[in-house]
Amino acid sequence: MKRLVAFDLDGTLAESKQMLTREMADLLARLLDIVDAAVISGGDWPQFRHQVAERLPVGTRRRGLWLMPTTGTKLYRHAGEWREVYAERFSDAERTAILAAFDQALGKASLPPEKIWGERIEDRGSQLTFSGLGQDAPLEAKAKWDPDRSKRTALQAELQRLLPDLSIRLGGTTSIDVTRRGIDKAHGLERLAGESGIPIADMLFVGDALYPGGNDEPARRTGIDAIQVRDPDETRTVIATIIACLHGQAPLPARPSPAGG
Repeated sequence: MKRLVAFDLDGTLAESKQMLTREMADLLARLLDIVDAAVISGGDWPQFRHQVAERLPVGTRRRGLWLMPTTGTKLYRHAGEWREVYAERFSDAERTAILAAFDQALGKASLPPEKIWGERIEDRGSQLTFSGLGQDAPLEAKAKWDPDRSKRTALQAELQRLLPDLSIRLGGTTSIDVTRRGIDKAHGLERLAGESGIPIADMLFVGDALYPGGNDEPARRTGIDAIQVRDPDETRTVIATIIACLHGQAPLPARPSPAGG
């Protein structure tokens, strides 16, 4: 029997940088009544807090939820309040080299001029993330920018040439995540196993970017059972199915709807 279900965030539990819907938050709370859950994704803690932590219904078993921002290079647990357990941050020299590589790669790519919403490169401490249309771009524009991933795949290849000792992964709909080599979702899941005491064999991973080069793909390297989803709608179906299977298809009690942090 699985004891923990781990999820990607953007494109899996929620649309890019959007809060969990009330239905998704309720499903996650119901899942936590049965097993532990983890969320591991490229966003930093403020994004996790806004998208996930503040959306959980009253009475959620928060102590069973493992929140792992910046591709698992940070871990937050709830003990009266959300607290940082660890963080693996870049040095100043590493950060400078990454920013220089982005400048060079973008110059070589010669992307056509287009409207940008907010900063294109976000420093998340243990990860630097490029967003093709900026951090605040609307969902509709993001969905149209790189649907076949060709723009980001070219940038990824150039960044990998310039930063051979780092990990370069595609994420979301417009993002590229840069972390230290070996810092990916496989690393995060292995740290999760050590922190939680739950072996990988007793975990399940759900993500939308398990394709080659996607930032969920490394999870497969751990041997974890994984489910590819297309979007949050499909994830809701997956969670409901997991709940039914683990709960023996017994009806679950209703939960109060107001959200709490």
